[in-house]
Amino acid sequence: MLPEEEKKQASAEDVNAHLDTLVESAEEQGAVVGFAVIAREFKKDKLAMFSLGLLITLLLVIFVGSFAFFDQDQVMRVHILNRYEAPGVEYLLGADEGGRDVFGQLFIGARNSIIIGFSVTIITGVIGIGLGIISGYYGGIIDNILMRIVDFIMVLPTNMIIIVFVSMVSKYNIVTFVLIMSAFSWVGKARIFRSRTLSEAERDYVNASKTLGTSDFKIMFREVMPNLSSLIIVNSTLNFAGNIGIETGLSFLGFGLPPSVPSLGTLIGFATSPDVIENKTWVWLPASMLILVLMLSINYVGQALQRAADSKQRLG
Repeated sequence: MLPEEEKKQASAEDVNAHLDTLVESAEEQGAVVGFAVIAREFKKDKLAMFSLGLLITLLLVIFVGSFAFFDQDQVMRVHILNRYEAPGVEYLLGADEGGRDVFGQLFIGARNSIIIGFSVTIITGVIGIGLGIISGYYGGIIDNILMRIVDFIMVLPTNMIIIVFVSMVSKYNIVTFVLIMSAFSWVGKARIFRSRTLSEAERDYVNASKTLGTSDFKIMFREVMPNLSSLIIVNSTLNFAGNIGIETGLSFLGFGLPPSVPSLGTLIGFATSPDVIENKTWVWLPASMLILVLMLSINYVGQALQRAADSKQRLG
């Protein structure tokens, strides 16, 4: 009996060792495939590399310039005698209807728009990715409850609700605006990552981890989530551009940041008068060109990452 028990114990130890090896190899392989392959494929796209370099340069210039050379209170101070002054020595890009420096507003407004877009992307990513993975991993009643909440929010006219909330808040700032936008923008992420997690939860390494007694939290966020890294990168990059666009559009309509806080949308908002559009292009054209370059750069980087993450679309 003793040799048989020893054989059974040795067999159980071999199985556990094999399961450990399977989990570790799956984690290592997922990490390598998730980043190394994407980086290698991304480098093959010369236009994407140029877009990434241009985007990094713009971000550095905007943030360094806005913090080092411009003070928001000084830039937004009204000089009525300099109303719509043309570009020159005093105002490099001219002045707006309040005699405020357009060049300074361009830097500070771009910084504010980028901060808002990035903050909304991070907050909605944490909520959407987390709930999506939880919903897809557990399934059943938890999945049904979470997805019905997502369905309810998705059918709401979110932009109109954001406008209503902004109108109701008497004193709001960038933080308030970010929270209002984030409250309704995470549902799309939750659906995408729930679908991917449903298929990922059926893989061998997840079953092996469950057999070893690994906690659900570790399986979801230390094993499943790293294997979704390519989707996280692509989705977050494209959403970053989309969130900047939403903020810009709401500010253009007058339901974004307060008038005392510059934004790319508020600068473009001056282009509602035929006289300004035709004769005072320095007020709105620089912001429009900057938004165009930012959007094209971010979207092309995101599309290149998407191609790199999809084996069927890789350049080879």
